[in-house]
Amino acid sequence: MLINKNEKKSIRSAFGKALAQAGRINPDIVVLDADLSCSTQTQVFAKEFPDRFFNVGIAEQDMIACAAGLATEGKIPFAASFAMFATGRTYDQIRNSVAYPKLNVKIIGTHGGVTVGEDGASHQALEDISLMRGIPNMTVIVPADCRECEQVINFAATTGGPMYIRVARSNVCDIFDETYEFKPARVIKEGTDISVITNGETLAEVIDAANNLKDISIQIIHVPVVKPLDSKTILNAIAKTGRVITVENHSIIGGLGSAICELVSENTPMPVHRIGTKDVFGQSGKSDELLDFYGLSSAKLTQSIKEIYEAK
Repeated sequence: MLINKNEKKSIRSAFGKALAQAGRINPDIVVLDADLSCSTQTQVFAKEFPDRFFNVGIAEQDMIACAAGLATEGKIPFAASFAMFATGRTYDQIRNSVAYPKLNVKIIGTHGGVTVGEDGASHQALEDISLMRGIPNMTVIVPADCRECEQVINFAATTGGPMYIRVARSNVCDIFDETYEFKPARVIKEGTDISVITNGETLAEVIDAANNLKDISIQIIHVPVVKPLDSKTILNAIAKTGRVITVENHSIIGGLGSAICELVSENTPMPVHRIGTKDVFGQSGKSDELLDFYGLSSAKLTQSIKEIYEAK
């Protein structure tokens, strides 16, 4: 599977356009933002539907509470902010005012992971997926490219219940073509030696690494829906290799790697190696440099996958 990492697009822009398109289809969709509409790209919706857009200011807890109230009146609120603020600063409101009553609120966290870059540890959410997947009734989705992001927003707009969707700050390359249909999990490259499970920005890095390791038959499993897991697809796929590596732009604690470990240990125990940030805060730097520093670049993944495979 070949990708062009030299041609990248803004997944936040794709999110903004998809949200506006959803708004054209359904007049009940409303959008809330915490004074970051330029960065989150909810400004696209705001320009077209100013009467259905609410900038609550730098008051993320109020944003979620307002979204919950709008949902009780039959609206479909999309509440957006940086992932750090959308999940951490608002945890109590999400848990008690959205998830507990199972309200139809969609929480969008942009700027997740170390690829936030120069903003540093205070803005690099490395625990947002862990926070959200630990809440009952919450669906957690991490799209990998612009086409998938567009389909995820359409899915969210037409599917009831609380959702957390993580959208990257950094630009992403195209992975899926026009035939793509959103699914919670899928095998995008067959292999027999070892399975690599990933999502979001790191999918492109894993594909690149697999292309570098032509002597190893690597199976790549893309899992955009971290919760609820598509257990059947994942278990059927990893049974072919008997060994698993997870890769995520997130802490190895509580995210995709933890979800896969829980699934595997309860159903078909086998070795699972987690690659992600290792119980540390991020730091300031260029996004590509940080990916490499934390072992998430294609170059570092090439080395890690080879070492894990040869250690059998």
